[in-house]
Amino acid sequence: MAKIKQINAREILDSRGIPTVECQIVLDNNVVAIASSPGGTSRSSYEAFELRDNDLERYEGQGVRIAVDTIHNVIFPALEGMDITNQQLIDRTLIDLDGTKTKSKLGGNTLFCISKAAVRAGAKTVYQPLFLYLRNFISKEKLALKIPTPAMSLINGGMHAGNNVDLQEFYVIPATYQNFSDSLEMGVTVYHKIRQELEKNHLGTTIGDEGGFAPTFDKNEDVLDVIAQAVSAASWRLGYDIFLGIDASAKNFYKDQLYKIKDKPTAMNAEELISYYEDLVKKFHILYIEDPLSEDDWDGWTMALSKLSNHSLIVGDDLTATNPIRLQMALNKNTINSVVIKPNQIGTVLESLAVVEIARHAGLKIIVSHRSGETNDDFIADFSVAVASDYVKFGGPARGERVAKYNRLLQIEQMLQKAGGNQTDTTNE
Repeated sequence: MAKIKQINAREILDSRGIPTVECQIVLDNNVVAIASSPGGTSRSSYEAFELRDNDLERYEGQGVRIAVDTIHNVIFPALEGMDITNQQLIDRTLIDLDGTKTKSKLGGNTLFCISKAAVRAGAKTVYQPLFLYLRNFISKEKLALKIPTPAMSLINGGMHAGNNVDLQEFYVIPATYQNFSDSLEMGVTVYHKIRQELEKNHLGTTIGDEGGFAPTFDKNEDVLDVIAQAVSAASWRLGYDIFLGIDASAKNFYKDQLYKIKDKPTAMNAEELISYYEDLVKKFHILYIEDPLSEDDWDGWTMALSKLSNHSLIVGDDLTATNPIRLQMALNKNTINSVVIKPNQIGTVLESLAVVEIARHAGLKIIVSHRSGETNDDFIADFSVAVASDYVKFGGPARGERVAKYNRLLQIEQMLQKAGGNQTDTTNE
């Protein structure tokens, strides 16, 4: 099999204008694969460490020259000559080189870039699409190939926008009976209808970090009103054809064990906040609620699942951080029925696949997600199909780094249709 001949790395910029690392793996059969690491603005306390230079004279300390040097001087010597299809050995070597639970020595951003480039090079070597190649590393149960439903973030708030909206993201989610291309068309249509609604109401149409609009609103509920109006203007039925979702990212408005948002005159305890969510669910058909409580408010999470799960997905992201220990804690405490998977949060491809396996065997809905600081690397599109995720979050249908991933799913959908539609893959059996 082909072996690793050279690894090159460089500092590039992500979609926020913040440096990130790009790496290139060259094999002795002349196959070349390139990957880059995304980064998050709103980060869980439990996700892998990002290695930064902390040199305030460059990019306000956000440079990644140390990560680049680490790839050249530490990682490449350890991987040189390794069989590119032995992803287990590659990822295990990366984990052992770091030797910490949080990737605090070499950085999750450094390791993830290499792990992702390696799996892409492996796929090229055996002439398989990346989504099929990744399935060689998941369990042998029969798992239907499918394109996930997009949960499209069409209005951004919180840390993803320079506005005064407390909740971080507002999603439009087409009904799952649609195929992907039709779902994408629905989401894009609503996106443009939202622009029209904002313009009609003399609200801003600037774009937030994740491609959604980022206007200023008097209340969080006003955002949902605008989206509901846009859905109606597109002649679809809210709660039947299209559902709404929110990423509260509640840790960002949590202080002294209370939650403060502009919709309420005083700060709320967990029970009061959950009651607020219950009202939104009834009024707006909220299917999806991500991080409704702060990441360590375990009692609040348990209460939220009990009270909201009959009608909504209760989704862990900051809570679980694509971390097997945090996910198991969440399962043991009965806090979620769905989980976000962000492969860069854990540090290597196979570790993220392992977290998906835990989630699937627990019966959770799986949502594969981008980050606020993205590149044009479309790896997570293939990853989402490989693991048969239920939903994907790629952001709004604007900005090249978001659209690249939607376009890749369109391409995969066409490939599957030519091969006979959605089917059970048995290549790993």
